[in-house]
Amino acid sequence: MKIGVLGAGQLGRMLAISGYPLNHQFGFSGNSIDEPSALLGHMFALEDNKDNIESLVAFADVITYESENTDIAIIKEISKNVVVYPGEKSLFTTQHRGREKALFDQLNIPCAPYQMVNSEADLKAAVEKISLPAILKTATDGYDGKGQFLMRDESQITEAWQSMNGVESILEGFVNFKRELSLIAVRGIDNDHRYYPLVENTHHNGILRLTIAPAQDIDPVVQTTAEHYMQTLLDEMGHVGVLTIELFETEDGLVVNEMAPRVHNSGHWSIEGANTSQFENHVRAITGMSLGDTTPVHNFSAMVNIIGKTGPTNIVLKMPNAHLHLYDKTERADRKLGHINIMASTQTELDESIEKLKDFLP
Repeated sequence: MKIGVLGAGQLGRMLAISGYPLNHQFGFSGNSIDEPSALLGHMFALEDNKDNIESLVAFADVITYESENTDIAIIKEISKNVVVYPGEKSLFTTQHRGREKALFDQLNIPCAPYQMVNSEADLKAAVEKISLPAILKTATDGYDGKGQFLMRDESQITEAWQSMNGVESILEGFVNFKRELSLIAVRGIDNDHRYYPLVENTHHNGILRLTIAPAQDIDPVVQTTAEHYMQTLLDEMGHVGVLTIELFETEDGLVVNEMAPRVHNSGHWSIEGANTSQFENHVRAITGMSLGDTTPVHNFSAMVNIIGKTGPTNIVLKMPNAHLHLYDKTERADRKLGHINIMASTQTELDESIEKLKDFLP
């Protein structure tokens, strides 16, 4: 099939790399012919084609997208001519934190207490109801820690609201967690569900830096609970493709933070670490193919993000258990330039491998 991707970043790039062995073709819409996916398929770029979306639709048998910040109006228009997966409901829900939280409430999925905020007065009332500390976030468009303000004192109300630039926001009660986890799953057109193991994520300045897969010392009940939440969400939204939920592990159980209707940074380990990567499974799902086995192929895996500067990649190439993935992006502060996957048989081997890559970690 011909797969159109709205966006041309590293996620589209890795979808294409995984999809070509399955005999699919790829096209991308982006802003520039210099984007990471540009050389991996038909590139419908704004700089050489003002009607790039229309050209992508004419090319594609099915369309998917890289980001939950994709314009819902574009998806509605595209859907008149070609099927889009994940569908409109998934995108509409996940691109707005308030709608996400409302769905969690509807499905009895635990999440942080929250209040929607549209003014400084709203924020003051929300603080009185939720109490501090709390996190103020833009309702839409936030990612990698952007559009967030951690509030610890009521004296910060004015500053916090001003930092939102007047846009609709959400105040979320602070969750006291032991660690951050995420679960990635895939749902096929035929309603087949597959789940990857829970993984543990470490962030720095709001950006994912390290993922350990599977997360260690996870009670089987916790994995089952996370999968139950995931299946409820997949089925409620009629989701086709990969869906990711980010969770907090607390003393009282799992608390769902947010979700993403796409392949996710915390699933990059699966390229070498699982029988079928998240990227291949997304391609399989949206093209109606049978889903692949999600079982890890190593006892331990890890993913280290390469942020800002490419760094000493020759170290990676000398490690027999490491795999380097660069995205063909120019260096820039806080920009995701690539990642490193590590495979290990023992915890000691994993720890020693991560230590060798310390120059890539904050």
